[in-house]
Amino acid sequence: MWACLQRVRTKRQPDWEHCLVKAMTTNETNFFRDLHPFDALRTTLIPEVTTRNAATRTLNIWSAACSSGQELYSIAMLLHEHFPQLLSWKLELVGTDLSSDILERARSGRFSQIEVNRGLPVSLLMKYFRRDGTHWRISPELSKAIKFTKMNLIEPWPALPTFDVEFLRNVLVYFAPETKKQILGKLRKVMRPGAVLVLGAAETTVGLNAAFQREQSGNSVFYRLT
Repeated sequence: MWACLQRVRTKRQPDWEHCLVKAMTTNETNFFRDLHPFDALRTTLIPEVTTRNAATRTLNIWSAACSSGQELYSIAMLLHEHFPQLLSWKLELVGTDLSSDILERARSGRFSQIEVNRGLPVSLLMKYFRRDGTHWRISPELSKAIKFTKMNLIEPWPALPTFDVEFLRNVLVYFAPETKKQILGKLRKVMRPGAVLVLGAAETTVGLNAAFQREQSGNSVFYRLT
């Protein structure tokens, strides 16, 4: 990392800036991480959207800072398992991250044995994955509604759909309050009325953006756009 930093300081070059970003970012993730947010999706959030969007038959979910994709693939498995009626809807499951390398891994849908052992039930592994050498690859059926796109939250955003649910977990904690406010303001602009934002356990919108109302479903806390 220090070699990258020195080169960026002396002369800005995209390749070395990419190296520095890669060295500084955390890509920690696993399938159904923390579980509570997925329980809230199953019991509260998706049933709400199913009722609210019955006329348009659309569902848009965003996994921001998606890393290697386990969060978004977990959401896709949850929809297939518990809401098969939504598979005939227009689904957009979007994952974004600032690392090109990690996005390539996410798009491949290919995971090691250690990665699938972290949070993924065996029943779902056997149903939605296929052996690929010493790895496992996600089935095309599950990945067809998923799109991964490069994006930096603190730079200008690409065109995005308006979302019903946004996951931005364990990211805001790394930013200064003013940057958090800017990001939350931009998140609002790509949310449908009544949409919800799911943050990490140590994160909140309280004191940062009054447009979000804190709600709880079981052990999961989320923030609804009012």
